[in-house]
Amino acid sequence: MDGSTKSLLDSLVNISNEVSSMEKSHFVHARNVSSMIWRIKLLSSMLEEIQLTCSSIPPSSIMSFSEILSLITKSKHLIQQCKDGSYLWSLIQLEFISNQFYLLAKDMGNSLDTLPLSLLSITRDTQEQVELLHKQAKRVELFIDPRDLQQRDRLLDVMANNDLQNKNFADVGKVAEMLSNIGLKTASDYDREISKLEAEARNQAGTGGLMEVSDIKNLLFLVSYSKSLIFRGVENGRNEAEFQPLSEFQHIKIHDFCSASSKSMTLNIRDEFRCPISLELMRDPVIVSSGHSYDRASIARWINSGHHTCPKSGQRLIHTALVPNYALKSLIQQWCYENKVSVNEPNSSVLEENSRQRSFNVNAADHASANKTSLDEIKITAEFLVGKLATGSADTQRKAAYKLRLLAKCGMDSQRIIAEAGAIPFLVTLLTSNDTRIQEQAVTALLNLSIFDNNKILIMAAKGAIENIIEVLESGKTMEARENAAAAIFSLTMIDDSKVTIGAHPRAIKALVKLLKEGTPIGKRDAATAIFNLAVYQSNKATIVNAGAVSVLIDMLMDDKAGITDDALAVLASLLGCSQGLQEIRNSRALISILIELLRFGSATGKENSITLLLGLCKEEGEVVARRLLVNPRSIPSLQSLAAHGSLRARRKADALLRLLNRCCSQPHHSL
Repeated sequence: MDGSTKSLLDSLVNISNEVSSMEKSHFVHARNVSSMIWRIKLLSSMLEEIQLTCSSIPPSSIMSFSEILSLITKSKHLIQQCKDGSYLWSLIQLEFISNQFYLLAKDMGNSLDTLPLSLLSITRDTQEQVELLHKQAKRVELFIDPRDLQQRDRLLDVMANNDLQNKNFADVGKVAEMLSNIGLKTASDYDREISKLEAEARNQAGTGGLMEVSDIKNLLFLVSYSKSLIFRGVENGRNEAEFQPLSEFQHIKIHDFCSASSKSMTLNIRDEFRCPISLELMRDPVIVSSGHSYDRASIARWINSGHHTCPKSGQRLIHTALVPNYALKSLIQQWCYENKVSVNEPNSSVLEENSRQRSFNVNAADHASANKTSLDEIKITAEFLVGKLATGSADTQRKAAYKLRLLAKCGMDSQRIIAEAGAIPFLVTLLTSNDTRIQEQAVTALLNLSIFDNNKILIMAAKGAIENIIEVLESGKTMEARENAAAAIFSLTMIDDSKVTIGAHPRAIKALVKLLKEGTPIGKRDAATAIFNLAVYQSNKATIVNAGAVSVLIDMLMDDKAGITDDALAVLASLLGCSQGLQEIRNSRALISILIELLRFGSATGKENSITLLLGLCKEEGEVVARRLLVNPRSIPSLQSLAAHGSLRARRKADALLRLLNRCCSQPHHSL
């Protein structure tokens, strides 16, 4: 074992033994602390065994051990923080600290993923223990001790229901019991808690946590004044004046601790108005990619400190964009007005707002949290935005439609809730807006909502919906609006009844064929897939052919830049089922040669559809098409290759086409 490896192992053994010998917490976070110490004890047994045998460590395990050393070090600091820090502040930060334990346990499981236990010199019993730890760490879930939650609720209840400003406690006995349950039993316990809170206040002031400092001041007064009441008859050499905060906080009077900026600790605030990180009233609520809302300052500090998970759910953030939650902010401002609480509005320009909006990744989908809090937030937001659609100015309607468009990307729960809030009729009306951006946002929002099956029915039933969507498809103000209208039709026609209704509209299919000619590659694909869905209904096939789709689709086969060869082939194959379609396809002089090339170089799906088209043409005009296939030297080898190595459907169709060509060759009158 070389020097650096031995040093790594010694460090691991020393720090794991330190953590293993730490006293378990008797009050806040007891379960999380105990579980973490248990995990590290199991690792300590393995590490000591490796150290005693003086065996070499395989190079593949060095990285895992380095990660484990870092994780144990972080765990030690976290456990020490729970042990030496303020009990009351630990309760206030209950979710945040519990989530730190959860993330450390998950990271430990990830580190053990790559640790080659079979190559380490450890006994079978030790290996089984570490394997047990690995399995447990991979299955670990965020745990918040119900007893701690109950204590935290009691603490907040005391803060809310007692007049701290006027030093008036409704029930001193209840306060004393609450503080005793978290470990403050003697006057010395109170003194230590005061010292810890003062140290935490200095630490938070040094990192710019003004809201946190304000909350800690409230806690300082609670503990100080409670001590003066509970231990009034105890002669301990200190008077009430000494209970005030020390150092830089001495100039602040105790009754000033409950300032307007910290009323969230003393007023009865709805839980959804509190930031899950700071438990403070949110001044600038934003939504992260998990669907949860936080105060901008708190979540920004969390992300900037290197975290990439949602503090509340533990879910990994697929992006770090902070989207303003205007609905929640409006409700909070209304609450502040009613309760005479000042709200410090952030100074942000329209340009900054638009920049944040553009930074939001609209492709993020299906990541909204399903818990009740998140759904309530979505409901509040949706109802607020629908109200803006109904009564706002053009600029307000545009912003509201944009927010609904983004919100509808957050999963089926969001799509259902937005529809229940009544958004669909208003979005349908906005499709006729003369404002380019309003129209674009409205049609895209309807597209996103249509992903949820029940919303398809609601959109189809909305007055003027199909007419307006087709109008946008045909002559929308931007190409993106037209293409999203085509995508919306594709989504709606997943339901059979919609195929009939939309296919019967006199302009729907013509507008799709028009987009097939004029659109971007993405738009052409949306149009082709929508046409394919409509072609499933037999009566629509003739309409598609009469709209000129066949020649356009064949041109698409020769356009490599379009990138929709497979989609075009699928539509052409489906149009073989009607006489008009067969005739149009048969009239193409270039199609046979294109299909033969696609047999060689197309995708698996493209090859299947190419054979389908060739087989259909041979059955109708056997000798003419067969002769053109037989004179092409590439056709037979390509068919034989597919018959041997293609998919099941491709093999079956290739065999059928080869048999048909064989019969054609065996006829006496065949010129070949």
